[in-house]
Amino acid sequence: MSKLVVAITGASGAIYGKRLAEELLSRGKKLILLISKNGWLILQQEMNFLVQGDEDMVSGKLRAWFGLDEEDDRVVYYHYDNLLAPLASGSSRASGMIICPCSMATVAAIAHGFSSNLITRTADVMLKENKPFILVPRETPLNEIHLQNLLTLKRCGAQVVPAMPAFYHKPQTVEDIVDFMVGKILDLLGAEHKLFKRWEGYHPD
Repeated sequence: MSKLVVAITGASGAIYGKRLAEELLSRGKKLILLISKNGWLILQQEMNFLVQGDEDMVSGKLRAWFGLDEEDDRVVYYHYDNLLAPLASGSSRASGMIICPCSMATVAAIAHGFSSNLITRTADVMLKENKPFILVPRETPLNEIHLQNLLTLKRCGAQVVPAMPAFYHKPQTVEDIVDFMVGKILDLLGAEHKLFKRWEGYHPD
């Protein structure tokens, strides 16, 4: 079975990445997880989650975090500096990639072909192999450089899904807001879901 890559980088909104991974796993997907140095800092700050150790140890702890057995091979983790990982090659069997959330530093590196770590190299592979590639930037306000970099990536084939939740579905909790964004990502992946109520036209109370 092909695997999807989910990367978490150093932008606020790590909860989006975790929730996305949970939903993909619930649909039987196999995941390869990549977390940048600053992504780990955000996970610690926002979700009180930090794991240290080799790739096998971190893989096991991530599986447990998602409610899986620590030996469940549906989740595999690679260190962001491991440029010898299978993902670094165009022959990789990974079927697509989502960077959620995606920092502007990561956007800039990918837009300029700067593949200095496994996250940006994998993104480069996705673009050159014409595989599904989704970015979920979480930054505001955006300057002209941010916008130009995002436009460059869109023109190269990336899907840009800014973390801009809607409110027509009347969210009641933070989880409802997160689920809206995760649902929009699943839509692009062609996955059915009921994470939010879709717009059905204006019906005044």
